[in-house]
Amino acid sequence: MAAKEHSFDISAKINLQHFKDAINQVDKEVANRYDFKGTNYEVSFKEKEKQLVLVASSDNKLDALKDIVIAKFLKHDLSSKVLEELRVEDASGGSRKATFKVVDYIEAKEAKKIAAEIKNLKLKVSAQIEGDAIRVKSKQIDDLQKVMKHIRSMEWDAPLVFENMR
Repeated sequence: MAAKEHSFDISAKINLQHFKDAINQVDKEVANRYDFKGTNYEVSFKEKEKQLVLVASSDNKLDALKDIVIAKFLKHDLSSKVLEELRVEDASGGSRKATFKVVDYIEAKEAKKIAAEIKNLKLKVSAQIEGDAIRVKSKQIDDLQKVMKHIRSMEWDAPLVFENMR
């Protein structure tokens, strides 16, 4: 009987429901915050464009708004790396607007670096880039866990998710 092969995927897929829940909670929190009383703000998620737009009355309020968003993401098991700032600009009425790209993929160059990093561990595992995920396979679950631990311990641009462990 051949030893069973185990695998897991490394991707940057985000749980959209968690993302939306986090955004909804931002609205609730900001509405009750003293420092935002009487000020205009906006948090809008443009799902099709994969963008999050924050509008606030000043740069300070914009930073506070972003901090609240990130805190809510972390509570929903989402990485702060889910957001990549595209631009901050003036908006109507003297307010400030920040536009973020929602990152839900690993760029090809980074995927290659991750695969190379896994290979350098010299474990009996294989890492193969499949579309926007990296499939890591091994006969030893321990080796897969070592790979996960090692990759998690490093800094990556993408908000990495480990899933489909079999």
